[in-house]
Amino acid sequence: MNAQATREHAYRRRFLLLLGGWTVLVSVALVVVPLVFRNRLPDPLAGHWGPSGRPDGTMSFAAFMFVVPVWLLIAMCCLGMAVRDRPLPRRATRTRLTTVLAWAAAFLLGTQALTIGANLDKGHWTQASPLSWQVIPMLAGAIAVGALGWLVGRLGPGDPPDTEPPTGPLIHVDPGKRPVWLSTVSAPWAIGLTFVAFASALSLAVATLLGWSTWGWSPVAPLALAFLVGLLLSAVSVRVDSGGLTVSYGLLRWPSRRVPLARIGRAWVDRRYPSDIGGWGYRGLPGSATIMIRGGECLVVRYTSGGELAISIDDAATGAALLNALIAHPLPQKKGCRDR
Repeated sequence: MNAQATREHAYRRRFLLLLGGWTVLVSVALVVVPLVFRNRLPDPLAGHWGPSGRPDGTMSFAAFMFVVPVWLLIAMCCLGMAVRDRPLPRRATRTRLTTVLAWAAAFLLGTQALTIGANLDKGHWTQASPLSWQVIPMLAGAIAVGALGWLVGRLGPGDPPDTEPPTGPLIHVDPGKRPVWLSTVSAPWAIGLTFVAFASALSLAVATLLGWSTWGWSPVAPLALAFLVGLLLSAVSVRVDSGGLTVSYGLLRWPSRRVPLARIGRAWVDRRYPSDIGGWGYRGLPGSATIMIRGGECLVVRYTSGGELAISIDDAATGAALLNALIAHPLPQKKGCRDR
């Protein structure tokens, strides 16, 4: 291991220790502070304040402590993304993680502090102190702490210089044949949520038609929309043939996008994760986009115009090799000839 790699390894260890230590510190504060004042708080507490600033809603002390699992869920997701990247996380990834952890901690601690302060030493939740302008400095403080987290994430080694990725081995293309490569990948958790949304929308629609639901049609539309979005973003299929690259979205493989071979400069394989690009699904803009269904191996295509498209797909090396072979030795396109 050279000196540069040693420094990066040491920084990665310190970075993970920082995130872990911050998670533990905030978790302890979110648990200990309410317990210290437990005997000085009413139960239920005032948990919501109306436009007038007066309390108009309640929550139990147990519900008040629900911020702890919320924080742990946020922190575990961020820590999981940081640990998953075996090399040093890129600067953009580091800043996203530290910003989210800093802002979420400040927001949850600030909300907890405002609630405790308003309910402290009150015999009943209706006697809680009004809240109005106090929310503004709390939100401003959370934004400021998030900005500090962003600055912390920018410290340390920068990203390695961009280098041209290796093309890899080429596949021999027989001029008398029409080779085809096809690969599909899906996210089981997204498919499950998609059909949960469909079942929920259908059940609520039937219940509303029969007069059994008091909610009406209002929740049906967002659940139906979630079902349609899930159909599009839960799977992706990629086909490479003599005509170029075809990307089909969703379980129904519709809609499809065709990229002619003449528009493709080269292709290669890269390893990318949701933490690198800001999440799952279709990320970025046309000309510089990533279709992220699952983290790991991705087929990356560079257009002749300079843009790029990355797709998380299995067996990406074969797809990249075939694309590069077809680019180097394009096959003649014959009318009426079908791929086989």
